[in-house]
Amino acid sequence: MRTPGLSVLVASVVLLSTGCAKVQQEMTIESTPPGALVFLNGQEVGRTPLKRDFKYYGDYDVRVQLEGYQTLKTHQKVTAPWWNWVPFDLLANLQPFTIRDEQRLAFELKPADPTLDQPIGLLTRAHDLRGELEGSEFTRAATRPATTKPATTTTAPAK
Repeated sequence: MRTPGLSVLVASVVLLSTGCAKVQQEMTIESTPPGALVFLNGQEVGRTPLKRDFKYYGDYDVRVQLEGYQTLKTHQKVTAPWWNWVPFDLLANLQPFTIRDEQRLAFELKPADPTLDQPIGLLTRAHDLRGELEGSEFTRAATRPATTKPATTTTAPAK
């Protein structure tokens, strides 16, 4: 005579031993133009196009940079598919085959404005901003040496 506890134990062992496959999560990152350096959450991950495994869903800080193009800083939300939500994720991990989740992030870089990188443009903007500086009686010019006593002027007596 069999006991129900033994049947449940045998069924659990059989079920758990056959479900050795896993969920494979892969992220593809592309950019236009290709060859851009990619940082995810502050860590360099490579140059586009690239594929990499990932473990966590959620919000990623993304920085994409390429010489001659504006650096792109953004957030990308990576959402889990329904079969990777609780309690379905337990069943997905017990399947006898591999389940793949492929996430794709694509970015388009804009060409950098070459006039902003020229020294003349930088000097012109600095000169324009100089008029906006605030001063006070305690601010002294950088070219004038500091003095400890005030300067006095003498005038010749009038005749």
